[in-house]
Amino acid sequence: MGLVRAETARDGSSGPADNRHLTDLLSDLAAPAPGTRRAAARDLADHPEAAMALCERLEVETAPSVRAMIFTALIKLQTPAVARRLARFLRSDDAQLRNAAIEALQEMPAAIAPHLQELLTDDDSDIRIFAVTILGTLRLTCAPDWLVEVIRRESHINVCSAAVDALAEIGGPEAIEDLEALLDRFPGDSFMKFAIETTIRRIRGQ
Repeated sequence: MGLVRAETARDGSSGPADNRHLTDLLSDLAAPAPGTRRAAARDLADHPEAAMALCERLEVETAPSVRAMIFTALIKLQTPAVARRLARFLRSDDAQLRNAAIEALQEMPAAIAPHLQELLTDDDSDIRIFAVTILGTLRLTCAPDWLVEVIRRESHINVCSAAVDALAEIGGPEAIEDLEALLDRFPGDSFMKFAIETTIRRIRGQ
């Protein structure tokens, strides 16, 4: 099905063709041919009102190339609402979809930031690990402080380990005292000891 290009009225306002164009694109997003769906996802990146439809398509889309284009479009359309919707995929059993959602969220720091505290305190330790992983790449000014808060309150060793790894990249001297305290909480874990000591050395520039 050919796409109808949007027409513009003489006064500069959008005419009815805009709505027809959007309707056609949304229809093509569910077309049988992956190429048609991929092209629709690409063009819907110019339609902020289509963001939730793109998120919904991810629930059922199986073609990797179409998924990739949808994520690309959503990164362009990023809003806190889009980020919250993508965060649902952190619970997916589909590892490829889950990892793609993590990568997309890492590209939208301002959009995901309002939701991170909720994710960092989720009941599911895997979600907390994913949240730490995302936070560690965002380069937000608050990120080191939030990671320190994680290691202060967290009891799950894998979440703490993820936070230590993130602090190795973005942590400052103010994190050292809490990292040293973390050593005392997991005294028998040689891997954690190694990770903490390595992170402290990196922070100190050694």
